[in-house]
Amino acid sequence: MERIYINMLSFALGVVGFPDLFLDLIKPKTGGINLHSDQRVYLRCIMRFVAMYGVFPRGYGKTYDEVLGMDLVAIFFPDIDLAMTAQTKENAAELIKDKHTEIMKHFPILQNEIEGKEKFSKGDAEINWKSGAKIDNLANAQTSKGQRRKRINIEESALLNDELFQDALKPIVEVPRYTIGRLGVVDPCELNQQINFFTTSGFRGSDEYERNIKMLNDMIQLRGEIVLGSSWFLPCWYGRGSTKSQILKKKKEMSPIAFAQNYESKWVGCSDGALVDINKLMICRSLVSVQNKAMNDEEEFYLGVDVARSQNSSNNQSSVSVAKVIRTKDKTKIITIDIVNIINIPNILNFTAQACRIKQIQRVYNARGVVVDGNGLGAGLIDELLKESFDPITKEPLGCWDTINDDNQPEVQDAIKIVYNLKAQTAQSKIVTTFIDMVDSGKLRLLQKRGINDFTEKENDNFIDSVAPFLETDAFFEETANLKLKHLPNGGVTLEKVVKKLDKDRVSATIYVLWFINEFCRDIYNNSDYDFDFDI
Repeated sequence: MERIYINMLSFALGVVGFPDLFLDLIKPKTGGINLHSDQRVYLRCIMRFVAMYGVFPRGYGKTYDEVLGMDLVAIFFPDIDLAMTAQTKENAAELIKDKHTEIMKHFPILQNEIEGKEKFSKGDAEINWKSGAKIDNLANAQTSKGQRRKRINIEESALLNDELFQDALKPIVEVPRYTIGRLGVVDPCELNQQINFFTTSGFRGSDEYERNIKMLNDMIQLRGEIVLGSSWFLPCWYGRGSTKSQILKKKKEMSPIAFAQNYESKWVGCSDGALVDINKLMICRSLVSVQNKAMNDEEEFYLGVDVARSQNSSNNQSSVSVAKVIRTKDKTKIITIDIVNIINIPNILNFTAQACRIKQIQRVYNARGVVVDGNGLGAGLIDELLKESFDPITKEPLGCWDTINDDNQPEVQDAIKIVYNLKAQTAQSKIVTTFIDMVDSGKLRLLQKRGINDFTEKENDNFIDSVAPFLETDAFFEETANLKLKHLPNGGVTLEKVVKKLDKDRVSATIYVLWFINEFCRDIYNNSDYDFDFDI
């Protein structure tokens, strides 16, 4: 009898170290799943190391393996509390629900280990096990502060900043699991306080990039941590996710940075000489919702417009950055400048059509000023803005504009003075330093990061107004991370791209309008207050 117990205990301990072999034993004859060699390594690592950092591409199946590992831990370790954290509780709940349901189909015998019925709702997921263990969800936010779990897995960790991690997430695993036997002690061989990180790659210079490097060094020094990663080649070779032809098609359609992050698992951007601190820029992404129009006459909006010098297509693709100024009650100081929307004007439109679109945007926001880069191609757009325009569909007049800082003559006399014809080269250093100051001070606010699965069906139906602004903000973030400061012989600074073929039109439109507001509009709070000296 003693030998039987010893064999059972040895088997149980072996299962913990070799979970893939245990899954082979319980796999059904039909309808199951054959684990690939990289998935076996993944599961063994998550069971053996104090901390794991996994950087994997889209379609790898990392979340499936992650939840599978959590299910097995819940079976093998009685009374343990596990949690998956993500950017929002809703996202974490959805991930647990989808992957756990899929796992139960592949390994139906595991259903016998569950106590009662799984509880899934929009913002919560809870799975109770007969072992006394529990799996639930938390958010990568201050709302998780004070929670206690024995182990946690952090999803999309590239979006995390270290200050939040140290303050709200790391203390979650402060209390270890006690054995449920007569002694009730902490097992020194157990992976108590385990925190695992899983993500697609992010930006160089971020807190998570530094954590990744630190854990890599700790792995070399045999300190109980491990870092795993792969590009799209590995899952594609095994037949998981998209096919090679599908991924190569995406490579042609996506920006170089987006593809490098999502499929090549490369940390992108520049860490030395970066335009701004990428961590501070991530903190700026705090706006929850888009604003598609002015709600009243008191709201204060300005537009920044840039005509891109695109190397990918024809050179007349424009971006419009919509900036909303939030002031103190007495209107004397600016609290924040919110980029509530970034609108891309397709490059198939000529300057006449682009001018009409810009005037339409100005009308819905009742914008008080429109800053346009008048260098090069921008001069053509300025010319069209100073002509009378008509809606191409309704033929409704959109008005004629005039510049407020030069002698250009509009087509119509007494046209509204609203266009600032910016010669960016003459104020480049100040434009750049203003943007850096806005980010460092936290005065700039951008739309938050949202995944494709975070949008509701209603939002997806209204894609242009509800989803596109978040995606454009993502593109703005990519463009910013691709820029570094270049110091000029005269003591000034300018911007230089790391990846040459990636445009910077969204960044340019935004930094122009931020500079304009900071330079000329700090005291403007009435619609009639345009009486300023606009000389640079």
